[in-house]
Order: sequence, then C-alpha cells, then structure tokens
Amino acid sequence: MSTAGSTNPVWLFDLDNTLHNTSAHIFPHINVAMTRYIVEHLDIEPAEAEHLRVSYWHRYGATLLGLMRHHNTDPHHFLHHTHQFANLPAMLVFENELRGMLRRLPGRKVVVSNGPLAYVLAVLEEMGVLLCFDQVFGIEQLGLRPKPQARAFRKVLSHLRVPASRCILVEDDCANLASAKKLGMQTVWITRHGKHGGGKPPYVDIKLRSVLELGRRIMYRRTQPIV
Repeated sequence: MSTAGSTNPVWLFDLDNTLHNTSAHIFPHINVAMTRYIVEHLDIEPAEAEHLRVSYWHRYGATLLGLMRHHNTDPHHFLHHTHQFANLPAMLVFENELRGMLRRLPGRKVVVSNGPLAYVLAVLEEMGVLLCFDQVFGIEQLGLRPKPQARAFRKVLSHLRVPASRCILVEDDCANLASAKKLGMQTVWITRHGKHGGGKPPYVDIKLRSVLELGRRIMYRRTQPIV
C-alpha cells in the first residue's frame, strides 16, 4: 500500500474496536442504555425496544437514524443520555503502547467515529492520545449521517481538503472499509482474526490483529510511506 505522490498521508482512524476494545464493557453498556431510552421515550416493552434498537442499527447503520425517521427523536438528547458512564476509565481496554505508535506514525492523523463527539473526546483523553490527532469527527460533525454512508466520508474529505487517494482508513468494520475503498481510499482492517485467519476481502489492503501492528508495518521513504 502506498500514498503515491505525497509524503503526507492522512490516516483516518475509527475509534471503537479499533483504537480500543469496546466490546468488553462499553458497547454492552451503551446497548442497555439505548434500549432503556427507547422503552422510556416510546413507552414500549423492553423486548420490543431491543428489537427496534437492533433492527434500526442494521437498517440505517445507526439506531439513532431509525428513531429520528420513525419517531421524531431529538438526536442530541438521545446521544447525551445513551453515552453516560459512571466510571469511564475503568471500562476502557486499550494498549498502553498506543500513544507511542501514533506519535511515530508519519502523516496527519484524524479520528472519524459514529459516536457523539463528547464521548469520542472523553475516550481519547482518558487513553492519553487526544493530542496525537489533528482532528476529531463525531457523528455530529458527520451531519448525523454515520459511516458507512459515502456522504459521511465525503464530508470528512471536504473538511480536510484532501482527496480520497491520500487517505488510509483504519477500521474494524468491513462495511465502512468497503465504502471507503469505493471512494478511492486505502484500507487497513483491524480484526482479531489477524492476517492469517478468516481471509481478506478485496476492499481490504492490509489486515492486522491490532492497531499497534500498524507501526511495525511502516517503512518510511523520502518520497512516500508504505504500509
């Protein structure tokens, strides 16, 4: 993988299950909070609320979009109340070497997340890596249009004023990687199956078990970095 014609690649990092392990504590907590929110605000039973949460997520890419479209839910109210954590530091699971890897990585570094900006900033701050990034996009900055929608990526590209060909998306979600590849980005898939298990889709350039492996795959040349 190369960023031909430029010595300054733009790395677009997903947050959840890419820079830290969200499945361990945070995602279960958010899922419960979303279901509880739906129960309270739509006045329905928990089983029906859970069904709506999952079905809207699959259909629209985010539960929020389904609630906005079908129930006129206030997005900012929803995002605030479903991303409250009594002890966020205790829930975070991440590699201590992350900050060092990010600092050594050549080029601009940006976070693009479907989570609300306040949550994204809080997580990055707690992990001690916030200052490693030039810019942070939460779902509000994406116009409430989540990845993998092409318009979400186009909004990022427009704001950063860079072509897709200069960007490298680092993600755990295959749908997001496929969408980015169609726009002309290079892609790095972070998955626990690693480079030797489960195969590699054609829209994935590099497959890694951990984001830390990214630093070890960099070969810096005078004209271009190669992953």
